Amino acid sequence: MATAPSAQRVLYPGSFDPIHLGHIDVIEQANELFGEVVVAVMHNHAKPSGLFAVDHRIELARDALAHLDGVTVEAHEGLAVQAATRAGVDFIVKGLRAAGDFEAEQQMAHNNYAVTGVRTVFLPCRPDLGYVSSRYVREIAKYGEDVGHLVPQHIADALRTVLADERS
Repeated sequence: MATAPSAQRVLYPGSFDPIHLGHIDVIEQANELFGEVVVAVMHNHAKPSGLFAVDHRIELARDALAHLDGVTVEAHEGLAVQAATRAGVDFIVKGLRAAGDFEAEQQMAHNNYAVTGVRTVFLPCRPDLGYVSSRYVREIAKYGEDVGHLVPQHIADALRTVLADERS
């Protein structure tokens, strides 16, 4: 893999509940292109935390991304653009799976730029991962189907554990 000519620091925000292979692909691309990626596990204290607690999501993501130098994972709350400002990044990176993602993400990017001047860069995920979403991963796992082709194995194991605990 080629390295970026001059390293830039970027933020990749999301709930990552859980992080999946599509996320990892976009993070690997961002790491190759920019050099330093802050993976921002976003959460809102006013809303339920999701299937995995924020600390557990961070741990799962760190394990999934341990092979990448220059990638950090941290919790952030509020708006992604506020997280970008706090993290001192040059850009926000957003992954695109399908054409429909572009419309929503472009509107958000324009708003983020208007608020803080931080630009958003779009990276398409690999075509073979375009259908993967955390919501579907959770739902498939909830009904006992294998998700090992959608997430790293340690996350498939964590899903089995947490969902078994929910059923008990």
